[in-house]
Parts: sequence; structure tokens; C-alpha cells
Amino acid sequence: MREIDVSRVTESVARLCMDANYYLGQDMLTAIDLAYQQEESPTGRGILEQLKENAAIAARDRMPICQDTGLAVIFLELGQEVRLVGGDLEEAVNQGVRQGYEEGFLRKSTCHPFTRANCGDNTPAIIHFRIVPGDQLKIIVAPKGGGSENMSKVVMLKPADGIAGIKQQVVEWVAQAGGNPCPPTTVGVGIGGNFERCAILAKEALLREVGSRNPDPELAALEDELLAAINDLGIGPQGLGGRVTSFAVHVKMQPCHIASLPLAINIQCHAARHKEAIL
Repeated sequence: MREIDVSRVTESVARLCMDANYYLGQDMLTAIDLAYQQEESPTGRGILEQLKENAAIAARDRMPICQDTGLAVIFLELGQEVRLVGGDLEEAVNQGVRQGYEEGFLRKSTCHPFTRANCGDNTPAIIHFRIVPGDQLKIIVAPKGGGSENMSKVVMLKPADGIAGIKQQVVEWVAQAGGNPCPPTTVGVGIGGNFERCAILAKEALLREVGSRNPDPELAALEDELLAAINDLGIGPQGLGGRVTSFAVHVKMQPCHIASLPLAINIQCHAARHKEAIL
């Protein structure tokens, strides 16, 4: 049994909150370069150039990629041979969010749903726990902005709707979202499970490296078909028209109830922010 003091969790979460907001991942930078080569619209190409410049300035000056520094979404994979000491794990994570958003001059966006009074420290974080084999703790911090998160959807399809119904729902929803999620986007699609699980699958799908191939050939083909259909919509960068509306579609799937076909669509803007650490 390996012991980990929760103070290390707080330190890691604080650092990851800042790094995720300052440094755009190499996969996204590569995706922007590829999109620039594919984009036919001069306006769209200009926007993609600005996104690259914005990312370079953010990294150089340690400033947020976007003014919306997001709700802190945290994925924890806790090894079953780890013993946490020194305090409560959930509170340690929230303390890390408080410290990271304060020290990093990151906008605090949590508020009371009714009064809209700001909570002041961007907590509580949205924390997803998973127990896994081993003696390590993996922490993924994935801040999610409101503009793209608002363009999310969960729908309980009928089993008879099948894969055709899934395709129709995804493409029509992206079309309806238009320029609201600040395209080019990555579209996370969760299929199966139940009402809440498909939403988490869609969120988890966004953690995959953009440009990577789905290991399931059936899902890889579905991703290709959906991406082609989405980019044929002509929404383009920032919704101003063009060839590249989305960088990628990522699908994650698991079995579901015989009477259900749950589907979740979670759209991510170009600032696909996530950083991880292993303790």
C-alpha cells in the first residue's frame, strides 16, 4: 500500500488549472495547422492564424487562452493500492482549484444558479472518480467554458432510431449550434450507458488526442462520416463561413438497456484545455 498526502493533490491541481488555461495542447496546434491547409475561406484562414497567434501569446506571457477560464472539471483515477493521508481528497481538489484560479489570475465563473451571485473561488469543482488497479493517482484537469458547454445535448433515442438517428441528431445539433461554441470545434459524442453515463462518455471523448484514430473500426468510420457531414455545413471558423467547422468528432460508446439508445453531444471550442499529472 502506497501513501499519498493529499497536499500533493492540492499542489498538482493548482498547477494544472494554470497550465491548462495557459498552454494549448500540441494536438490542437497541429489541428489548427491542418485546418489552415484545408480552409478555403480567406476569412476562415485569417481566424485560424489568429488562433495560433493567440495561443503563442498565452504561452509566452502565461495568460489565459480565453477569458472564459471555465468550470474546473477534474477526472481522478485512483489506484486501489493507494492510501490517501492528510485530509479529505475532494476538499484537497477544491483547494487546488481555489489556489490555481487565484494565483493564476483566472476568472472565477461559478455562481448560484438562481441569484447568479459569484461563489468567488471557482469551486466546487466537477469531480469524476474512478478506482483503477495500481498504486498511482492520475489527475486530469479539463476546464470547460460556458459557450461550448451550453451547446450540449442529451437525448434518449428509441432503439429503432439506430445509427441513422444518431447521425441525424449529431449533425442537426451542430448545425443548430452554429457559431455559438466558437468553431472550429471538437465534437464529443457519447453513445450508450444510461442518461447520466452517456453525458460522461461524451465528456471523456473530448480528452482523446485530437487527430488520433478511434481504436474501434466501426466508431472510427462513424467519426469520419460525421466529421465530413459537419464540415459540409459551411459554418466555418467562428461561424463566419468556411470548410472547417470542426477539427474532429470523437465517439465513445458502451452497452445500454435493451429499451434505450442514450446519446450525448458535448461540443468543445478550439481551446480544448486539459492537462494531467500522475502522483
